[in-house]
Amino acid sequence: MKILKIIVAAMFSITIFSCGGKEEKKKEGFSYEKKSEVSEKVESNPNDVVITGNDAMQFNKKEIKVKAGEKVKITLKHIGKMDKNVMGHNFVLLKQGVSLTAFGNKAATASANEYIPEGSEDVIAHTKLIGGGETAVIEFDAPIAGTYQFLCSFPGHYAIMKGKFIVE
Repeated sequence: MKILKIIVAAMFSITIFSCGGKEEKKKEGFSYEKKSEVSEKVESNPNDVVITGNDAMQFNKKEIKVKAGEKVKITLKHIGKMDKNVMGHNFVLLKQGVSLTAFGNKAATASANEYIPEGSEDVIAHTKLIGGGETAVIEFDAPIAGTYQFLCSFPGHYAIMKGKFIVE
């Protein structure tokens, strides 16, 4: 019984001493910043927007706010796996007063032009059509202050993949 107590005490001592006293070494070039701190740095420019689309026909944002009179950069990432012929996505920013439904119906017939009606006066800016794993980037000057609509013009997607583009 006495030997058992000695063994338990020794194991306890080893455990206690092995846990303390070590300094954590940081790897060179590695950052220990919290995820929220990194996100704040990336999103510090409100006119630099990343939006994703997936195979469930969803944008991750329903509202985008940018500053008027400045350059806007929209990065569209298709985080799904489906090909653009099956589940293609684009980002289309419409001018104020344009009917989203009317534009979406017209765009559905423009397959030869990646679902952007040829010669349309309704669009401020748009990305190319992309499939799973692809990314498209566009840059344009923010329009005047106001609320605009954005959508994916792939047939049938505009009913779900839409949102407000607010210029402040």
